[in-house]
Amino acid sequence: EIREFNGKRYLLEPSLFADVSLVKAWKADKAGNLIYRFTSRNFNPSVATASYMTIAEVEEIVENGALNPAEIHTPGIYVKRIVLNAYPEKLIEQRTTRCG
Repeated sequence: EIREFNGKRYLLEPSLFADVSLVKAWKADKAGNLIYRFTSRNFNPSVATASYMTIAEVEEIVENGALNPAEIHTPGIYVKRIVLNAYPEKLIEQRTTRCG
């Protein structure tokens, strides 16, 4: 489909929608509400909403109601499974010191 906006013609295509999406979150409650930290906030919220089943790997699971509603980045309605990884290996976070 081609449409015209402000005098320019654009080709419209359907968006991508996956069967499964995997996201890494910092904290979740038992209802599946997710909070991300740092750069994981860039694409994970969008990825979580663009599939039929979202599986979230989290570092901490708390009770329902423990998360501040204003801090939730992905509502639990999108999350179907939660996997707890309390001690993830963070390969990027390496201590670098000078020799000598």
